[in-house]
Amino acid sequence: MTILLDKYSRQILNEDQACDMLYTDPKLDVSNLCLEDPDKFNDASKRLHLNTIVTQLDQLDEDPVEYHARNQNNWHMPDKYKNLDIAKWLLDICATDAQMQRVGQELLLYQERNMFDLLRFLVYCVDTMREHDVVWGVGRGSSVASYVLFLIGVHKIDSMYYDLDIAEFLR
Repeated sequence: MTILLDKYSRQILNEDQACDMLYTDPKLDVSNLCLEDPDKFNDASKRLHLNTIVTQLDQLDEDPVEYHARNQNNWHMPDKYKNLDIAKWLLDICATDAQMQRVGQELLLYQERNMFDLLRFLVYCVDTMREHDVVWGVGRGSSVASYVLFLIGVHKIDSMYYDLDIAEFLR
């Protein structure tokens, strides 16, 4: 299935996708959904005597680059994770000098790319999935080259054991 996005990377849903979401969660607030054809959705809602009306999402006056930069600093996670010293947390998990060196090397690369908030969010995400018994894949693509992601629990591939180069992931 092709996913349509507007210039702000907001997903544009067709009526089938919107209906599937409402079947899954009948109390879903659809007012913030970006629909391919809101008039079609509203007509169907009226015919079914529902009080679910949507409008076209407003076009933003903001440049898409500025919009994305602003939203990249808006991480929705508890303060416990926002304030996590991710470098210390990861280094404390290491059992050997080789692991500490690898983590240090990777942390420098993540820091150069301003990705520490992403790492904090991944710790939060993995903790939340574990708490709710959510099953996720063992690993996929170049991300398995990151020992840091392995330690966080994003994937199950020990990149040090398989001698995978972090440069395969963080180019």
